Amino acid sequence: MEAREFKDGIFEQLARVGGAFGSPKRVEIIDLLAQGERSVESIASATGMTVANTSRHLGILRNSGLVTTRRDGLYVMYRVADPSVVVGYQALRALAESQVAEVGHLAEAFFGHLDGAEPVGLDELLARSSAGDVVVVDVRPRLEYEAGHLPEAINIPLEELAGRVGDFDQNATVVAYCRGPYCVLAAQAVAQLRGAGLQARRLDGGPLEWSAAGLPLTLPSDDAAALGVAAN
Repeated sequence: MEAREFKDGIFEQLARVGGAFGSPKRVEIIDLLAQGERSVESIASATGMTVANTSRHLGILRNSGLVTTRRDGLYVMYRVADPSVVVGYQALRALAESQVAEVGHLAEAFFGHLDGAEPVGLDELLARSSAGDVVVVDVRPRLEYEAGHLPEAINIPLEELAGRVGDFDQNATVVAYCRGPYCVLAAQAVAQLRGAGLQARRLDGGPLEWSAAGLPLTLPSDDAAALGVAAN
């Protein structure tokens, strides 16, 4: 193999992976699967696409080696191929944030209008959690919560929040989080909670940012173990 042939082949494969990220919907799918595996139907519902269109995008991602599958009864479950896919997605996001001003403008316009509150950073959350003066709420669907959540976070999916507002101490500060800095669920939750007279802010990040900071996520087995210790 000649040097030119080698170089052309290598960069063709790199462009193949880059091309897989060349659709807004495929980027959103990776963002979603970074939270945990899902069926085609679940991905279609979350991304606002038809099942057929979702399957087409998933086929491209699979052919590029970014997602893989397993069969669960009648369903085919999709997940990211390995952690490097999530690292690549986070690098793409960071590059866009640093080079494309419109990313910041869109985020400021949306979140400023919806919840009007300054987000809580990870360092502030850690300090306030240690002091015991915040209630951390994970507003993602239960399936995502069970795939890994922030320690001591309680799960109240957004669609259940309206019926659970009365469960909160009126003097508590609630910090809501979802999938990451551009997930709208936490902002919608904060708007609901503030509308009910509670002090509420959203976390500027989610499980991926928590893990990237070297902090461990909690799994259902960890919760069960903690309850067992408490019971004894």
